[in-house]
Amino acid sequence: MTATAAEAHGPTFAVAFGGGGARGLAHIHVIAALDELGIRPAAIAGSSIGAMMGAAMAAGMRGSDVEDHARAVLSSRGGAMARLWRSLPRSVGELAAGGIRLGQFDIERILRAFLPEPFPGRIEDMAIPFEVTATDFYGHGEHVFAKGDLFTALAASAALPAIFRPLSHEGRLFIDGGITNPVPFDLLHGKADIVIGVDVVGGPVEGARARPSSLDLLMGASQIMMGAIVELKLRQRPPHILLRPPVSRFGVLDFLKVQRVLDETRPVRDELKREIDRATERHLRRP
Repeated sequence: MTATAAEAHGPTFAVAFGGGGARGLAHIHVIAALDELGIRPAAIAGSSIGAMMGAAMAAGMRGSDVEDHARAVLSSRGGAMARLWRSLPRSVGELAAGGIRLGQFDIERILRAFLPEPFPGRIEDMAIPFEVTATDFYGHGEHVFAKGDLFTALAASAALPAIFRPLSHEGRLFIDGGITNPVPFDLLHGKADIVIGVDVVGGPVEGARARPSSLDLLMGASQIMMGAIVELKLRQRPPHILLRPPVSRFGVLDFLKVQRVLDETRPVRDELKREIDRATERHLRRP
């Protein structure tokens, strides 16, 4: 029995899209594979870049639509830089007030410059139930956005330290959701028969340079930390399907390498289809 036919007889699916910066472009293949199988998730959760991809799917975009948009805004360095320029402070005074320093970029402006326009304004208006993770900096833990302004939630989830400003909202200061929950599959247990987690954290790999830069070390240390969190959560209660596309050779900011990321992670489409068939068969055999 195919996964599509099996789904009509009962199993429901939920998907957690993990954080990883540009490595999260691999999520496009997961969305496309689910489209090809005719599977509409019962619930979606996302962290950082995974929150953006999850939002696209929860809003009703198909994988082909997300891929077309990613190519349109990222394939041209000039076009991408023009969008980035439009997201910078609007005046010299505003720029001077913030100062030119590491971590000055306003993630919410950048998201509005790069993300597709037809997103709903609020999380609760999404076509599919959707949750976004962020990290409450002074609260020392995870915060889950399940309602409220969508772009506020996405910006909070993607506010990667040292690159973007933290996001202030309702008296709280938020940073990247991957710091506390890199692949939020735990939010989906009980919301579907089969939970899928997509881990694009990756890990540091040796490059051409003899020594990594300070930024390389910071990002690599973050990868190691997030990987440890994921492994702990897997020991507690793993998802029914865990996908790990081969993304480690790409950096968190390698968005302009969109074609290479998509080419090298394309096999995850077939992997997901096989895993869905296996998980569906296991579900149907249960008493």
